[in-house]
Amino acid sequence: MCADIKRGLIITIDGPAGAGKSTVGRHLAQRLSYIYLDTGALYRAVAFKVLQEGISPESEDDISELCGKIKVHLENRQGGLRVFVDEQDVTENLRTEQIGLLASRVSAISVVRKFLLPVQQGMGAKGRIVAEGRDMGTVVFPDADVKFFLDAGLGERIRRRYEELARAGKKGDYPKVERDLIKRDSQDRERSVAPLKIPDNAVIIDSTNISVSEVVEKMMSVIMDYDRFCVRR
Repeated sequence: MCADIKRGLIITIDGPAGAGKSTVGRHLAQRLSYIYLDTGALYRAVAFKVLQEGISPESEDDISELCGKIKVHLENRQGGLRVFVDEQDVTENLRTEQIGLLASRVSAISVVRKFLLPVQQGMGAKGRIVAEGRDMGTVVFPDADVKFFLDAGLGERIRRRYEELARAGKKGDYPKVERDLIKRDSQDRERSVAPLKIPDNAVIIDSTNISVSEVVEKMMSVIMDYDRFCVRR
């Protein structure tokens, strides 16, 4: 099915932690002059609030109550995507391993996903969006125009995550980064609610041995083929 030309495309990028979804998503959105939607940041924002409030990640009732009180939204500002919780910009607080692991746990809670689903779908209502996460092409935008599944070897994903923390000034312990990422993989793939899996009709790209720019070029080729097909129809 071809997109409404006036709406523009909905493009999804799913994949595991460390595969490069955020970096590729930002570059692809910039290339297309589209909105970039980092859905993982929304779950990290809820996890940040859970941690800040001292709520147990095992207490679904308390987390449900929290979701009924807080407001989470994203804003595309010059320089990138900013994440707000109750009008407070929490963007710089979200990239720790602790928050990442907690986000993976709270994202398995159905009430959290229900809470954030309209936020995500609202941003994609007008199209012209690149949305990346772990259930974009399966749950949030199952009818997306173009779907990608971005993967990479485990060793490469661990290395990237370690270097990402180092660049952010958060020097990590390599074995701990490895343990945490393996744990996140397990949580994401085995959870009962919206587990990580390859969406139907997704184009799979292995980024292990190719650069960000090469991944973006592969994606652009797929998108251009989609556009040409729609024009021919």
